[in-house]
Amino acid sequence: MTISLPDAISAFSPQLPLAVAFSGGADSTALLVACARRWPGQVVALHVNHGLQAAATDFESHAQALCRQLGVPLQVARVDAHAVPGQSPEDAARVARYQALEALAAVNLAQFAIKTVAIAQHADDQVETLLLALGRGAGLPGLSAMRAAWRRGELVYARPLLAVSRADIRAWLQSEHIGFVEDPSNQDERFTRNRIRARLLPVLAQTFPQFRDTLARSARHAAQAQVLLDDLAVMDLDSASRTPGAGPSVAGLQQLSTARQGNALRHWLKASHATAPSNAQLLELLGQVAACTTRGHQIHIKVGSGFVERRGDVLAWYNP
Repeated sequence: MTISLPDAISAFSPQLPLAVAFSGGADSTALLVACARRWPGQVVALHVNHGLQAAATDFESHAQALCRQLGVPLQVARVDAHAVPGQSPEDAARVARYQALEALAAVNLAQFAIKTVAIAQHADDQVETLLLALGRGAGLPGLSAMRAAWRRGELVYARPLLAVSRADIRAWLQSEHIGFVEDPSNQDERFTRNRIRARLLPVLAQTFPQFRDTLARSARHAAQAQVLLDDLAVMDLDSASRTPGAGPSVAGLQQLSTARQGNALRHWLKASHATAPSNAQLLELLGQVAACTTRGHQIHIKVGSGFVERRGDVLAWYNP
């Protein structure tokens, strides 16, 4: 169920010192202020200037002013987040943002011994992410939406506001008389997420008043189911791999049902090679595995950014 921002911060137990990804918008402003009040002297703000719009200067100026007021150290990264051919603007900005946050966190890791990076995504963001995944026909990983916490290298990333609604965040800022910068791109309905926010969420609120809670519960169910599939994939890969650390053998995979083959192959590609096949690529790979009835049958299929090929009786993935 959705909760208030103060309750969310009370339930948040990060390893300190803490860095807050601080854009200057309403959500990250509320997160930074609440964290700085709860852990004075233990919070650093990380601001990424994407350089994509004129308002970027206003965001950075607001970040500097608020951090001075709070007595919070501010680290700024300026990046070029323009999309390359074949990449969506949203994905380009997301990739650039996380790369910059990791770079800033690495610097602060040495200077401030940062342990945790907090990100201000909230309950409405979670719903939008789930609806985007449904629109793409995503599987369980996509339907699991956003994780509340995950580890990457030496840092833990956390989303402590995932159970707080956008409206509650803004109401809290108003009650505390705290200003923030409005991102004009959030009103641009050329972006699917903004259309969902402007058109679909109000209809959901009228039809299913508790939609944030129910959709979040569905995402949790999907995440739990994915954990079980991952556990099954590990078991199947262990039985299908003849050499520890090597890819699955064709013969081992052929002992599994088609569904379990697909599950095992997805997990192997993600866990061992940080890549994910499209549905068409996976179906082609499964067809080739099924067709491998002779020692000389070759497999060479584009998967993700690289290729899966047969080497002896074992599958291997490589990026040329």
